[in-house]
Amino acid sequence: QVQPVESGGGLVQAGGSLRLSCAASGSIFKILSMGWYRQAPEKQRELVATITSGGSTNYADSVKGRFTISRDNAKNTVYLQMNSLKPEDTAVYYCRSTTSLDGYWGQGTQVTVSS
Repeated sequence: QVQPVESGGGLVQAGGSLRLSCAASGSIFKILSMGWYRQAPEKQRELVATITSGGSTNYADSVKGRFTISRDNAKNTVYLQMNSLKPEDTAVYYCRSTTSLDGYWGQGTQVTVSS
């Protein structure tokens, strides 16, 4: 099992920036990829960005050019740098770690962007 723990959410004005962190604990050597997802009120959870153990990244079209996912292997941590934030980015952001056997969700962190 690999348990992700998120941090770094908060309230920011439109146009501002936030950085989310996700620290993985447990059988980290088994991680194939980690990613960020978000869920706004009354909407389905959606992919934001993912990064593989090899460093390949993938982004939702809505965040391309504004968000950057990165990882620090020494700290077993994945980051999501969010710039030029918009009110529509408001959501609970979840980190997910994926192994060859299963995927594990973090508890989520709230990001609120005011207009």
